[in-house]
Amino acid sequence: MNKDAINIYDIAKMSGVSIATVSRVMNGSEKVSEKTRKKVMEVIDKVGYTPNVFAQGLGLNTMHTIGVLVPTIADPYMASAVAYLETELIKHGYDCILGNSGFDLEGKQKKTDMLLSKHIDSLVLIGSTYAGDGSDTNATEYIRAAAKRVPVFIINGNVNGENIYASVCEDEKAIYEAATSMLRRGRKNIVFLTDSHSYSANKKRNGYERAMKSVGKSAKDGIIYVENRIHSVRDQLLAMEDLKCDGIIASNDMIAIGAVKYAQAKGLNIPEEIEIIGYNNSDLAISCNPEVTSIDNHTEEICKDTVDRIMRLLDGGVDKLTHKISVPCTLIARETTV
Repeated sequence: MNKDAINIYDIAKMSGVSIATVSRVMNGSEKVSEKTRKKVMEVIDKVGYTPNVFAQGLGLNTMHTIGVLVPTIADPYMASAVAYLETELIKHGYDCILGNSGFDLEGKQKKTDMLLSKHIDSLVLIGSTYAGDGSDTNATEYIRAAAKRVPVFIINGNVNGENIYASVCEDEKAIYEAATSMLRRGRKNIVFLTDSHSYSANKKRNGYERAMKSVGKSAKDGIIYVENRIHSVRDQLLAMEDLKCDGIIASNDMIAIGAVKYAQAKGLNIPEEIEIIGYNNSDLAISCNPEVTSIDNHTEEICKDTVDRIMRLLDGGVDKLTHKISVPCTLIARETTV
């Protein structure tokens, strides 16, 4: 093995311990048992590994900085998640560096490299766009590469790989239950509005499709892709002269408000003639009239848990964390459903 190509991730893997534990061994921490210290040092001596400044920073001389990457801070969900993360990180004495990557692969790769160049202790990716469409392809290889240098945490998306930790909302189940409840209330024509093919969006679409299939309905014509802008959603639906629906489920609250605008423009009574359900339970859901029923994916709790897991990993208190946790969602009923 080329010793120049070896990194702290390789040492951790060969030693059977966490990156944080390797770092503590290199920094002489008393938190490491003598048995573990000996095991790690034997591997380091065997391969001739020389730690760099970044590797040392993971331990006692930590940079106390976490990189946070979002596709766009303009999105209400992303903005609130960043705020929750920063609040929790400050409590632990950590700063965060924010990067806006956009949605294309090149932008994601460049911003990831930029954050890694700042010698961050860990990287947090917010949003399912970083998981691609949910399959492990070259589109997520840069994440696995980053995880060889720092622990990577993904909020609401899953990528398989060592040193990658995901918190995934039960999107499919939440949408399935929302659609099923509408069907039980007698809704005959329910459509699903979404703006992407991301990991989360695909899970939500799957939930809608399963609900329609359970009552012998085809979901194909009921899935409508829209732009994630309130008036654009309204105008696109109004332009669909053949659209007949008495229920709308949206993949986020902004799209749901666009659906409300559509219903109002058509003179439909909400919720008597048409029911509408949004997603994220954001402030947007209560900022319009009528207030929108929305699925709460517990963003604040997920962010707090993510920071807790980061601290546990960097502190070396645990050598292994569960690589994927699922978070149940809650339907918050308001004025757009019966």
